[in-house]
Amino acid sequence: MSSNGSPNKTSGQLHSVKGTVVETIGNMTGSESWQTSGKQEHAEGEAETKAAQAKGYAEGTMDRLGGYKDSVVGAITGDKTQQTAGNVQKEKGSAKQEINKNV
Repeated sequence: MSSNGSPNKTSGQLHSVKGTVVETIGNMTGSESWQTSGKQEHAEGEAETKAAQAKGYAEGTMDRLGGYKDSVVGAITGDKTQQTAGNVQKEKGSAKQEINKNV
């Protein structure tokens, strides 16, 4: 988890890999406590990664919808600045969804 308590993909991946390494060492040495703690840390890391992806996808959806609304309102009112800003926000949201789509 990040310092603000929200899930973080990088942190999750780090814990997943670290857990796998600890589990492997436990397997090689026969240490059940290392095997168990490694499996647990790996699972927690995977869960954090998935939570961060879900959060990112939801944020992308909100950006996309907000951008679409601004784009339409700008087009209807003739406000090209609002329309352009809406299109940019919509594309940003689409990109964020694409990055996080493997939820």
